[in-house]
Parts: sequence; structure tokens; C-alpha cells
Amino acid sequence: MKTQSALLLGVAFALIVAVFAVINVEPVTVNYLFGKSEWPLVLVIIFSVFMGGFISFSLSVFRTISLRRQNKVLIHQIEQLKQELHEAKGAEQPEQKNFRTVPDGE
Repeated sequence: MKTQSALLLGVAFALIVAVFAVINVEPVTVNYLFGKSEWPLVLVIIFSVFMGGFISFSLSVFRTISLRRQNKVLIHQIEQLKQELHEAKGAEQPEQKNFRTVPDGE
């Protein structure tokens, strides 16, 4: 359900941006560090949205990779601690001897 909601919100956002971009088709001057040029505003808007999406996606991918790496380290630590706990419990308990109980009548 969460994925469907995110997909619907993404489609709605894309439609709003597309309508907004198509309405604004006048040429605008874009200033670069090395010069100026005129572009239709629709292209400037769409390029800006794509760059924002690309930057957000890149940051989320790096964050996900970092969290997966951290998760692997923590899982390894948990396994080590479980092994140490198991070894400590084994050393703590003395050997139990199996005594057979004899009923009083025998």
C-alpha cells in the first residue's frame, strides 16, 4: 500500500510539473558561469525537476548502501555475541549426571 501511494504521488507530481512547464513556454535567459543563452522556460523547468530528482535519488542510494553495510556489521556482532553467550552458558553449567531414581518399594 505504501508503494502504491508513493507511485500515485509521483505521478500526480509529474503531471503538475508537466502542466506547469507546458503553460510557461516563453524564452528566458539562463546565466552560466561562462556565458548566457536563451532557453524555453519549459526546458528549464523540466531540466531542474530532473536534476532535483537525480540528486535526491543519488543521495538515497548512497544512504541505503551505507545502512546496508552498517547492518551487515551489526548482524556479525550479534552472531559473535550469541556465540560468546552460548559458550559462557556451557562453561557455567557443571556436568549433570544421570541418576536413576529407585522407588522405595524395591
